[in-house]
Amino acid sequence: MSENELVITEIQPADTSTELKLPMAEAACPAGFPSPAEDYMEERLDLNEHLIDNPAATFFVRVSGASMVDAGIHNGDILIVDRSLEPSEGEIVIAVLDGQLAVKRLVKEKGEFYLFSENDDYENLKINPESDFRIWGVATNVIHRL
Repeated sequence: MSENELVITEIQPADTSTELKLPMAEAACPAGFPSPAEDYMEERLDLNEHLIDNPAATFFVRVSGASMVDAGIHNGDILIVDRSLEPSEGEIVIAVLDGQLAVKRLVKEKGEFYLFSENDDYENLKINPESDFRIWGVATNVIHRL
């Protein structure tokens, strides 16, 4: 892998022991101007409930690099990764390839597996039979600032 690939810089286990329920608007939010009549909150939203299905197997992973920008994953973003999920073709995974962690899309073409970048400036990686390769987890969500 090249030095500018999207790589893992930090791994933290998910802590769902706390609960933070934030207000959530009951009405849909149009991209235009909101209606003053809809200026109230109805329910509370706990992000743990919506983003984490299996707390014991969920980790937060901070990434570095630009190889997945076309998938909406940018330098410094945090991925929510579920290690209990069975990886499927086409999913974004955290892979260990020859001792290095990387974020890529798992692709199968003509019976062979690849780790695809989501940036044309980066090469796709073919998984050879002699490669030391395994899937560490499946990315389920990405967190980044707008």
